[in-house]
Amino acid sequence: MNTTRPNQETRTDPLAVKAWVEERTIFIELNDGRIFGFPADRFRILSRASTDELQTVTLRLNGYALRWEDLDEDITVPGIVTGHFELPPPVPRRAMAVAESRGTYKTKRTAATSK
Repeated sequence: MNTTRPNQETRTDPLAVKAWVEERTIFIELNDGRIFGFPADRFRILSRASTDELQTVTLRLNGYALRWEDLDEDITVPGIVTGHFELPPPVPRRAMAVAESRGTYKTKRTAATSK
């Protein structure tokens, strides 16, 4: 019995062929030529890592994951591509200032002075 479907597209996860770090941004080049970059600060362990520690990234599992051996951190490439990060993006300072001036966002400083 043939269990394959003749016109069904085969889905494969994206794989990294290269990984590198510039300042605190990690970049990956995928096997289809796309390049993704993300801030180290979107992951707890990487956010506490030094720039030198970030530079030690290696590819594992044939490009399915990034590995930082000394940090004991692994991140999957499909997770990066789909935007699954541990931490939210930082709020830009300008956006915080505008929200604070409108009273829609309170920092610890403004909350303390409004009491």
